[in-house]
Amino acid sequence: MGHDEVTSTGTAPNGANRLSWATLPLMVGAIGVVFGDIGTSPLYAFRDALAQCAKDGITPDEILGVLSLALWALILVVTCKYVLFLTRADNQGEGGVLALTALARRSTGAAIGRRSTVALVLGAAGASLFYGDAIITPALSVLSAVEGVKTIPGFENAIGQDMIVALTIAILVALFLIQSRGTASVSRLFGPVCILWFASMAGVGLYHVFDDLTILKVVWPGYGIGFMVEHGVTGLFVLGAVFLTVTGAEALTADMGHFGRAPIQLGWFLIGFPALALNYLGQGAFALATLRRAQESGTAMTNMDWFFVMVPEMLRLPMIVLAMLATVIASQAVITGAYSLTQQAIQLGLLPRLRIRQTSAAHLGQIYLPSINWLLLVGIIVLVLQFKTSSAMAAAYGIAVTGTMVVTSCLAYIVVRHHWHWGRPAALALIVPFLTLDCVFFGANILRVVEGGWVPLVIAGAIGLLIATWMRGRRIVGDFEARQSIPLADLAAALAKRAPERVDGTAVFLTGNPDSTPGALLHNLKHNKVLHERNLIVSVRTADRPVVPVEERATVSLIDDNFTRVILKYGFMESPDVPHDLARCLGPTVPPIEPMRTSYFIGRNTLKASSEEGMPLWQDRIFMFLQRNASDPTDFLRIPPGKVLELGEQVTV
Repeated sequence: MGHDEVTSTGTAPNGANRLSWATLPLMVGAIGVVFGDIGTSPLYAFRDALAQCAKDGITPDEILGVLSLALWALILVVTCKYVLFLTRADNQGEGGVLALTALARRSTGAAIGRRSTVALVLGAAGASLFYGDAIITPALSVLSAVEGVKTIPGFENAIGQDMIVALTIAILVALFLIQSRGTASVSRLFGPVCILWFASMAGVGLYHVFDDLTILKVVWPGYGIGFMVEHGVTGLFVLGAVFLTVTGAEALTADMGHFGRAPIQLGWFLIGFPALALNYLGQGAFALATLRRAQESGTAMTNMDWFFVMVPEMLRLPMIVLAMLATVIASQAVITGAYSLTQQAIQLGLLPRLRIRQTSAAHLGQIYLPSINWLLLVGIIVLVLQFKTSSAMAAAYGIAVTGTMVVTSCLAYIVVRHHWHWGRPAALALIVPFLTLDCVFFGANILRVVEGGWVPLVIAGAIGLLIATWMRGRRIVGDFEARQSIPLADLAAALAKRAPERVDGTAVFLTGNPDSTPGALLHNLKHNKVLHERNLIVSVRTADRPVVPVEERATVSLIDDNFTRVILKYGFMESPDVPHDLARCLGPTVPPIEPMRTSYFIGRNTLKASSEEGMPLWQDRIFMFLQRNASDPTDFLRIPPGKVLELGEQVTV
């Protein structure tokens, strides 16, 4: 989910959803950002899938069965579900689990209600699972690339696993250290480097396909089905490992808003799928040839690092360096994806406000969240130190991705049923096969919980708990404020009859409910006993779409001579800028505000924990911790700190 090619509006360039010459440069950019994760899966996917059935020796039928499952996973999951179907289920060009959540909520026709709540819960679950993926992907991909050094003749025993781990951590730390500076300058290299990577994979794979042309039999799905039937429970473990071939498929839709549907589809069919298929076929043919030679010599064949071993020795070191670059690019895409997902979650009210920095004036999607950056790095380092090898870590990978895919299919049903207005039978006929496939993969990965699959579940559970606590706490505070408030129209009428002392300037009162009197306004009247010359009641809303056009930004309504109601709308991919938008969007009927004569009033209540009402005491403390560590609303809304007054009271949660 990288954002290095985002346009100034945050949406895909014009024409990006249809084929044209302009599609080609966008395709190059998409190859670098969108395909990085799935493009590095050949480093470990075939090796770890084959390892699941290698305990009693490897047979030719097992090699063919594993490759058949891998090839058809790419066809059914990536090509059919994501490239052909989900790229069309976009929210005004944006994709990804939270964009799909916003579209599903809007499709239900109500901001609240059972279907909307279901969509929001699914979105929260998908977001929670993504963070598990965001921690595992950089650790697994970089570690698997660095392990390739051990396949260089003479380095097998010279470089120990501790040195491999240290080098992996050094690369990852360096990657996270540069995040605060932005990646716009180096992102131009992502596309060309990844195209070179895909070309190299395809070339090596094609070279080895001729080692044993029987590998071409895997295009018949019967080999995969027969393998599953014959191997029983072991087949499910293999299927869980085979899923590693499609990890990164979510990125194909998540970055659609920055590149468009056509470049992603073209990049997949021209470069991504052919290169991956050729490389996997080459690994399989090389394994068959190696097995045949071992049988002829009367020795047992052991599973090995097939990707690097099949590269000619003179080219192995350059391939390892190229693999390291490709995995760093794949990690970068996941890191920026975590930033973007967090921004969307904040805008949708799933997480507290966090400090967000723009790292590029030209690219809206170039953002940096310090807290997310360092939390990810700590989690990744812990993971590398805990598992030490990519083979051990691979078991932890599939659950987060398959869980997200199950969520995506459920959200897609809501969109197809209520946004595309398909009948229930047609919608079920489209979604059930995809959902069944996702559930089969999820079930196969659940079997690997003990091996390491518990890691993403623990991460997702922790994030899910934070989201649930934050949403419940906000609802309690909102209910309290609603009970304490009075209708704004009633207050305006009362003040029109008996006005308090007036002071010069403009007062901007920020509130979540523009129809009720803001608490800060009531406290100002109660304690200061004054009313400003002009009073703007401003509410900031997040729309269920990525970007709101400037002409639709503000809805202004005059209550009376003292009060004006302003509703500012932002897309879930945008960052609010209240002073800037008030200055340009009030319209001709409202005099422009003067920055030097404007004060901003924000309600900030003091939270009090109680075991007798509201949430349980332990959840109260979590909510209070989140509230204390949330970004200051003045930073989030870009209000000058010297112009802000905060007023509030004590609230029991």
